[in-house]
Amino acid sequence: MASLSACIITYNEADRIEACLRSLEFCDEILVVDSHSSDETRSRAAALGARVIERDWPGYRSQKQAARHDWVLCLDADERVSAPLRAEILARRAAGFAGMAGYSLPRITDYFGRFLRHGNAYPDRLVRLFDRRRGGWSGDEIHENTRVTGRIERLHGHLEHFSYRSLSDHQNRMARYADLMAQALYARGRRCGLAPVLLNPQWRFVRGYLLRLGFLDGWRGLVFALIEANYVRRKYLGLYIRSRGLPG
Repeated sequence: MASLSACIITYNEADRIEACLRSLEFCDEILVVDSHSSDETRSRAAALGARVIERDWPGYRSQKQAARHDWVLCLDADERVSAPLRAEILARRAAGFAGMAGYSLPRITDYFGRFLRHGNAYPDRLVRLFDRRRGGWSGDEIHENTRVTGRIERLHGHLEHFSYRSLSDHQNRMARYADLMAQALYARGRRCGLAPVLLNPQWRFVRGYLLRLGFLDGWRGLVFALIEANYVRRKYLGLYIRSRGLPG
């Protein structure tokens, strides 16, 4: 049986860290990398047997690099491994993860008390379980990705995502992400005119709410699609302003 490390990044997640860690009790190691939380995140994680590292925040991608075992399961503190997903992972681990370099997990997002099952939010497939000898985290510090060399199997059990505490939390977080993405795109040499600012948000809404049936999630689907479209608008507006030589 292969050994498995779980790695979680945290900052002021005392209210959610316990549920996350309890869903990972099947792992051989649970590593919490904390960026100087001012609440009880570190003490609660340590009380549940996690190995806790405290260090400065280097970015969403760089914060996820430490683990003792070659096979790594990476989560955020607002995510939980569901029982069906746990069973799938245990079966693959018992076989030594034979022949695979990684596994993609479908993430399902809780939105005001109900999971979103349509639109751009689902299925949000991510490679979160992988052999770090064959790859690791890459990409921007905000929208990081996992790149591995070899076969990737698609699992079906859900990674449950309890991301947003309130409407303002969702709006503020997406505004922050949009600004970070605009900065990252500009640093990579991307420039844009007004067309992406005007058209891309509309396309994101149409794609998620209509083409991907986000309307089937009721008012939750509508609110989510509107905030997502506004995220795209803010991202490209930030890139447009920087493209004109003005401060972002």
